[in-house]
Amino acid sequence: MTRKDLPNAISVLRIVLVVPIVYLLLNKQFNPALALFVIAGVSDALDGYLAKKYNWTSRLGSFLDPLADKLLLVSCFAVCVVIELIPVWLFALVLCRDLLVAFGALACHFLLEKFHGDPPFSSKLNTALQIVLLVMVFFSQSLVPIPITWIEFMLYSVAATTVVSGAEYIWKWGLKYWDTTSENKEQDEQ
Repeated sequence: MTRKDLPNAISVLRIVLVVPIVYLLLNKQFNPALALFVIAGVSDALDGYLAKKYNWTSRLGSFLDPLADKLLLVSCFAVCVVIELIPVWLFALVLCRDLLVAFGALACHFLLEKFHGDPPFSSKLNTALQIVLLVMVFFSQSLVPIPITWIEFMLYSVAATTVVSGAEYIWKWGLKYWDTTSENKEQDEQ
């Protein structure tokens, strides 16, 4: 393993952390779950920093990093629904958006151009708000109760950014498809 592989190794570590975090949450051991979740969050920032700062980017990393993020967040949201800390409707919204993005990225990759893991700002904001919401929920269950109005505000903020980021992906890919088909029509007519 070289230094250039370090961001990918950190992403794999984040994927591995999903299992103990889910186990701890299911057993309502929120303090250690929160600690591991924070470690996973810091590792996400660290692998992104290393990849950008030292240009240790790779095609594998462009898939591993978002995969690790999605596995962690969707798993935590699912468990929070099961233990009744997050409403089902929010999990359904987040899951539908993530599936839309995953299948849209595949379709874009195979129909239009190679997929580049370059999420728009709304998607980055959505991920950040999902993390903040989960930290607040875990924190509230373990250390200090957080006012329900704050958690509800975060629930609706996550819902809003989920819808906006999903719509932005549809818009972006729709424009690419439109441009590509328009160019192809023009070339066929000539």
